[in-house]
Amino acid sequence: MLPTDGVMSFPGQTWEKVLSKVKKAVVFMDDRCSESLHWNGGAALLFEAGARNIKQFSSFEAGGQNEPKAVFVVSTVLKGKTADIIKDIISFSHFQYCVVFTTVPHSIHLLANNVTTDLEGNPVFDQFEEKLCEWMGDMNYTAEVMHAPVVFAPLTQQFHLLPAFSEIFPLLEVDLEAINEKRPEKKRFGSLMDVDMHSLPPELQIQIKSLASALSALFEFIGTREESFSVGPMSRLIAGELASHPQAKNRRKSAPNKASIVFIDRTLDLTGAVGHHGDNLVEKILSVLPQLPGHVTDIQVDMLELTHLKKTADTKGILAPGCLAQNQSATARLLWETMLVAKQKEAVMEVRRQLVEAASKENLPIKMSLGRVTAEQLCSYVQLFRDSWGALESHSGVLQLGLAAAQALRHPALPRWDACLAFERLLLQALGDSDLAEVLKQLLPIIKSSESGTDSSELSVDDLLVLLVYVYSVAKEACPGGADKEKHVEKVENELIGALTLRLTRQTSLSPLLQEITGIRTHHPHTPTVSHTHTHTLTHCLFLGWNPLPK
Repeated sequence: MLPTDGVMSFPGQTWEKVLSKVKKAVVFMDDRCSESLHWNGGAALLFEAGARNIKQFSSFEAGGQNEPKAVFVVSTVLKGKTADIIKDIISFSHFQYCVVFTTVPHSIHLLANNVTTDLEGNPVFDQFEEKLCEWMGDMNYTAEVMHAPVVFAPLTQQFHLLPAFSEIFPLLEVDLEAINEKRPEKKRFGSLMDVDMHSLPPELQIQIKSLASALSALFEFIGTREESFSVGPMSRLIAGELASHPQAKNRRKSAPNKASIVFIDRTLDLTGAVGHHGDNLVEKILSVLPQLPGHVTDIQVDMLELTHLKKTADTKGILAPGCLAQNQSATARLLWETMLVAKQKEAVMEVRRQLVEAASKENLPIKMSLGRVTAEQLCSYVQLFRDSWGALESHSGVLQLGLAAAQALRHPALPRWDACLAFERLLLQALGDSDLAEVLKQLLPIIKSSESGTDSSELSVDDLLVLLVYVYSVAKEACPGGADKEKHVEKVENELIGALTLRLTRQTSLSPLLQEITGIRTHHPHTPTVSHTHTHTLTHCLFLGWNPLPK
């Protein structure tokens, strides 16, 4: 098998072990593993393998009276909350056969249980099997525990994500302070590049080691010895962990193929991450449409337009949403890949072409129109299918992608997207001609003019924060400053804090991002004191980020 073929088939291969155990079972799966399954064939994959039902991994779920077999698929260590949930589910069920799959290998379970020596076999898994039998109520019942690296989400055959590790965040200067606080003064680290794996919180160590283990399993599968390169302190730790993995040492001696892998701390390029680049359809779809619950790589497509129902408060949420992951249709997969890499104009035209072809195949009365593709035009093509169940089922993948494109193009947040893109270009140009303080001054009227919230192009607080991240990130390279300039910047920052505080105090509800930053979950207006405190911290830490190390 060629390495390229192996990379394409590996994500699906990781699920084979799970599929071999799900026959006649009710399957309980956590969000991270569900997202991997979502891009590897979805729930249909499990049902085709004989699964009876699929349920959320939650203490509020259980098996039915006539469901004696359960399969659990989790992305965490089998202890603490995870073990408690498994126990709760089993206690309220009538299982006689339980299989548990974890994406965390046994070696890392030893670390999580403070065992530093290598032991023969899988004693942690063996002990958990005994617990499963105990919870089922009979030590003669059957229990199995095993490792399966079901963490890869193949968006295309060449582009894979690992959503299970989406919360791993590059180390920041504030993290260095937190790490050094727990160390003797003489053993404190001078910089982030000096930080070693053992000084990190246990939870973060487990995440990094699990990521390295998943990548090692991929290289093992394709028979490849990797050469690792890293940029940034977190990337250095991950690359080092991969290089020291036991399987990696053996691969370096015997693997027939060779490949390079590059790890990059994304905080070194925040402008690329937060910028509104403006010419990719999928980027806009992912930015403006709501995420699928529990997912970080896919969105919800409103399917109401495939029915004759009117959009009212009563019809909201009664239909299961569509999505971008289309595994069943080769035509939809090709359309998705085009949307992912093509410029927006080309992608939208390809969406129209595929809808026209699908309608023609089904002999639907389509009216051809040339010129600019509009959201209304795409919707009119999609609506042709709603009276033909067979046509709708045959082309559901293309229809979902067509609706995703249409709903993004007409989304009320899109004018704000264009406004952000325009502001970014102006600010970038200003940074070439002025210092940081002068550029920040240009943001003040933008913040104040957005207070009324009557114009769809007026920026939200989230948009303003993203613009500030963009400016601070570019300014670090473009505007080196001395003590006098720093004082000037601090003065302007205080004005920004005041303006942002005023905006925050006028919010009747906070976005998920603002709730995470401020720690305020209520939907009631909050006090200026709280807003000022959080906004002050927020503004001064924009370049450093706000994702602290796990405790």
